Amino acid sequence: MDMHSAVAPDAPVVQVGKADVTAEDVLAVARGNARVEIGPDAHAEMAAARARIDALAAEPRPVYGVSTGFGALAVRHISPELRAQLQRSLVRSHAAGMGPFVEREVVRALMFLRMKTLASGRTGVRPLVAETMAAILNAGITPAVREFGSLGCSGDLAPLSHCALVLMGEGTAFGPDGEEKDAGELLAAAGIEPVELLEKEGLALINGTDGMLGMLVMALADLRRLFTTADITAAMSLEALLGTDKVLAPELHAPIRPHPGQALSAANMLAVLKGSGLTGHHQDDAPRVQDAYSIRCAPQVAGAGRDTLAHAATVADRELAASVDNPVVLPDGRVESNGNFHGAPVAYVLDFLAIAAADLGSISERRTDRLLDKARSHGLPAFLADDPGVDSGLMIAQYTQAALVSENKRHAVPASVDSIPSSAMQEDHVSMGWSAARKLRQTVQNLTRVLAVELVAAGRALEIRAEGGSGPLAPATAAAIAVAREAGVGGPGRDRFLSPDLEAAAALVASGALVEAVEKVTGPLA
Repeated sequence: MDMHSAVAPDAPVVQVGKADVTAEDVLAVARGNARVEIGPDAHAEMAAARARIDALAAEPRPVYGVSTGFGALAVRHISPELRAQLQRSLVRSHAAGMGPFVEREVVRALMFLRMKTLASGRTGVRPLVAETMAAILNAGITPAVREFGSLGCSGDLAPLSHCALVLMGEGTAFGPDGEEKDAGELLAAAGIEPVELLEKEGLALINGTDGMLGMLVMALADLRRLFTTADITAAMSLEALLGTDKVLAPELHAPIRPHPGQALSAANMLAVLKGSGLTGHHQDDAPRVQDAYSIRCAPQVAGAGRDTLAHAATVADRELAASVDNPVVLPDGRVESNGNFHGAPVAYVLDFLAIAAADLGSISERRTDRLLDKARSHGLPAFLADDPGVDSGLMIAQYTQAALVSENKRHAVPASVDSIPSSAMQEDHVSMGWSAARKLRQTVQNLTRVLAVELVAAGRALEIRAEGGSGPLAPATAAAIAVAREAGVGGPGRDRFLSPDLEAAAALVASGALVEAVEKVTGPLA
């Protein structure tokens, strides 16, 4: 939900404390405009850790991040009178992003996750820093973060630095009205005092995997809905092509090939097809022993993607439980350097999800093409046109779908296999996890549109079947068609301006309303 507004006083509250935050918490803050509060246990943890940082700052020996420079410049010991300037300089210099602005929901997720780590007491910042970040979120102020600048190692440095800059009252941000303004002005209008960062605090604000993790959490939520949607559209295509639902029988899945996702997808499709008068006619007028792979293997492909989602969710949950910073303050008071900021665990699953999503779109496009091809559609008109030759029907809708599928195949090339050394070879292997997350967001949008095209084609094909008296539609697929028509997606007929129909279908898929309409008939789907 990329709406710019201040958080309402009566909005749901997400409290950050010693307990781990959940994916639902991230979604509530990023998309649901929930209020953020820091619990008293977190205040105590932060205060204790800060006391240890203050003690180290008073020592004559250099301590990384407290009394030294950063990265390849960590060899210099910084005198006490220059340390506030050191933190300011770190944030200002690292706020070096370029390109388009990142979406509001991504920035809110990033800030919330960084605040969660600050509140853990492992970073050594004062409670004031985390409280100020919470106040900015609650005021509906969104730092202006640029798309390019993170290598996914040493954290999402540039994106987080643009957020840290706003805590200092510098840079620009989007206010509750969505207008980009000077950050200092926005803070003043909200009654928020800028923070003067002390030792270690600038580093703690920018040294995490929060951006890529936030995008992973949101992608998982979106993809769960899209995989259920794909089971619905695949069932509609099977029905429209007069295929057999016997391949969906439970005994053909978990008992003999125990991949959990496959069984779930098969069960979804079987539930959607229940009561259809069109399935099981593959031996009638144009006999075929088996349906094509894009129909028969739909549960296997979508199921493999579901299992990929489950693995990625496990990684996300582990990262949500992490306190990523360098150095960290351990419970026994030691302050130790580490490499936990490296984004490899998150980057790998972001790339894996892009592969699964690209393949789900690819098989959907093959089903659409089969619906439009007179030679393979078992009696449907060419391109589902009203008067083929005079009308082109959905010919170019499939072109659009194919273009989206092709782009997703390019996005499926892993970002995490790349590494460009930086910081004078100190940071000589990076994850590119932020890049993996950015391309996955585009992949999810494209997949939404791909499934929308299949919905339009399968719905039109089913209505043509029904009008021709081929048999009653399954109640669930009839419900899918009905909600599409209510959303402004037109049915069979003469050619018309098609783009609005496709956009309406995409909005229906993205909102989850399609799944909700079908579940009113089938009951909950996986």
